[in-house]
Amino acid sequence: MSLKSLSEADAANELMRLAKTIAKHNKLYHAEDTPEISDADYDALVRRNNELEEAFPHLVRDDSPNKLVGAAVAASPLSKVAHEQRMMSLDNGFSDEDIAEWLARVRRFLNLPEGEPVAVTAEDKIDGLSCSLRYEKGELALAATRGDGQIGEDVTANVRMIADIPQALKGESPDVFEIRGEVYMAKSDFDGLNSRLMDEGKADAAAKNVAFDPEKIRQFANPRNAAAGSLRQKDAKITAKRPLKFWAHGWGVATALPGDTAFDVMKAIASWGLPLSPLVKRFETLDAMLAHYRHIEAERADLPYDIDGVVYKVDRLDWQKRLGFVAKAPRWALAHKFPAEQAQTTLESIDIQVGRTGKLTPVGRLKPVTVGGVVVSNVTLHNRDEIERLGVRPGDRVLVQRAGDVIPQVAENLTRDEQREPYRFPDHCPECNSEAVAEEGEVDVRCTGGLICPAQRFQRLAHFASRAALDIDGLGDKSIAEFIEAGFLEGPADIFRLRQHRAEILARDGWQEKSVDNLLAAVEKKRSADAARILFGLGIRHIGAVSARDLMKKVTRLEAVRSLAETIEAERSGIEKLPDEEDKKYRQRVDVAVSEVIALDGVGAAVGHSLADFFHEPHNREVWEDLLREVTPPDYIVETRDSAVAGKTVVFTGKLETMSRDEAKAQAEALGAKASGSVSAKTDLLVAGPGAGSKMKKAAELGIEVIDEAAWSDIVKAAG
Repeated sequence: MSLKSLSEADAANELMRLAKTIAKHNKLYHAEDTPEISDADYDALVRRNNELEEAFPHLVRDDSPNKLVGAAVAASPLSKVAHEQRMMSLDNGFSDEDIAEWLARVRRFLNLPEGEPVAVTAEDKIDGLSCSLRYEKGELALAATRGDGQIGEDVTANVRMIADIPQALKGESPDVFEIRGEVYMAKSDFDGLNSRLMDEGKADAAAKNVAFDPEKIRQFANPRNAAAGSLRQKDAKITAKRPLKFWAHGWGVATALPGDTAFDVMKAIASWGLPLSPLVKRFETLDAMLAHYRHIEAERADLPYDIDGVVYKVDRLDWQKRLGFVAKAPRWALAHKFPAEQAQTTLESIDIQVGRTGKLTPVGRLKPVTVGGVVVSNVTLHNRDEIERLGVRPGDRVLVQRAGDVIPQVAENLTRDEQREPYRFPDHCPECNSEAVAEEGEVDVRCTGGLICPAQRFQRLAHFASRAALDIDGLGDKSIAEFIEAGFLEGPADIFRLRQHRAEILARDGWQEKSVDNLLAAVEKKRSADAARILFGLGIRHIGAVSARDLMKKVTRLEAVRSLAETIEAERSGIEKLPDEEDKKYRQRVDVAVSEVIALDGVGAAVGHSLADFFHEPHNREVWEDLLREVTPPDYIVETRDSAVAGKTVVFTGKLETMSRDEAKAQAEALGAKASGSVSAKTDLLVAGPGAGSKMKKAAELGIEVIDEAAWSDIVKAAG
């Protein structure tokens, strides 16, 4: 779905699904070495998540993929080890414009004068397993996988078996120096390893005088899997038999650096005996960087190893230090990923799925086709308007690509000019036969059945119990579906009455006394759950996790939410349409009135309308009152960080001399403050540099405290 047509509720739900999906694939890739999707497909998930977070910054989740690196170390015979300095991930760019914008952001953040060059290193991004090598007094002391960036696995014994990695550095080196890079396997070595595993399987079968079954031979899916599986062996002797290689691409903890630029440090690392990419270069213009990218892209198929893009890094180390990091990645680096692949196939049918909010989503069933190394059989068609735009019908020949969405999408209908009946989007829900309609100004068609709709009942209850909402341990999708079928669950309040069905649950297959009692105990704990989680868990349209917290900050008690909704209903019902007034202007007046009742930054009229609409329906009021009889959440308390500006709104104006505006805003947010772009009655502090104009005047009129840049620096220093 396009961002312009996406509601806040749908965006929050999609971000929730993306967080779960990306976390799952991170675990499969980083911790278990068994990825289920291609790198291009994974990048598409991350890119969609980034687009949503940029469009809806107030919906960014605590478990956002942009706040996490890799995946937690899974159960493993290898011991865990903490990284002294976190191993970060990289943000991605996918187009020339993305790279140009990244360079522009760097320039803005550093407040560079026009014309000053930004030197950048560029090298191919190998598809291997991240590994850190800690050298003390020039001797290899510790090797560790990245893990989740903070905790990895100790693979020192295994790394000592890799010929590319020296046991001692050549020449002089700092007392402590941590070299970071990738353990990988060349394409030819990968093919040879799989052939050897097959031959060993045949020999083993012959020795045991049994029929050889090639399906039982565990071969590696790709060189990256082979490298990861070979490095993470409990027995280093197995690793020694695997043709692993290594190249360095950076460093971590260091007691001293052998240069003032990244390029110089990497040359020093090479002089100590560590291999680097043969394609690493240094450039000072965007055109030269992009030309190098195209050169590497053209050579990609013929390289002896797998790569998936090019990595750019700001060369000056003092600038890297100033640029710093965002949640999981450095501002001074970016991965320029290669584009996703496309393929042609046949659209065999269109199925309609009903989501938690009643949204009818069309899914295309394809004749299976391989795209980017992954077999694709389903494709999202988004909504009724997208089907009309593409003109797709069952039987059409379509061009499919895996980029920009959660599942593959149709890029083009190749047979739309053929004379056949157009596809008719249903006007009734395929699950409950309730009327399906699209609200004015929206593209999504939704079932009006609510909790009487089987599809919505399951999705709504699953959302209510999900990690993002009440986080009820042990009450997963499978259990919810089972309890609905058994007649135990119809609404959210029924979850808290499951104890009445203890004997019946215990009598069902797969349930033991301990698992039943653990579930019931987990449910009981959630009777006093966070009020914002309960409100979000109800799945009211447009009320996401963030807006639910904002509403609870306003009313403080869950019971008061209904009163707020009734106030909104009374306010909007009392606004009469003026004679000859256009509908659009009337709706604008109503929206303004609703927004004034809510009176919360970042919470618009859509949230107010949804809240009022929810309580306008009698069956929703019944669900609400039934739930309040079962839960007793504490009053909502807003916590802030301990700093002089925590919880305050800060505005920067004028020319800042020691930092850029972006850098200053980043400092404010790190101290728990809100950085705003305009002065209002809600502003607490104005930081003014030379040339401050109208904002300074307005601050004086409103009696807002004004300080200079030096005083702001003192606040930052005092906060540590």
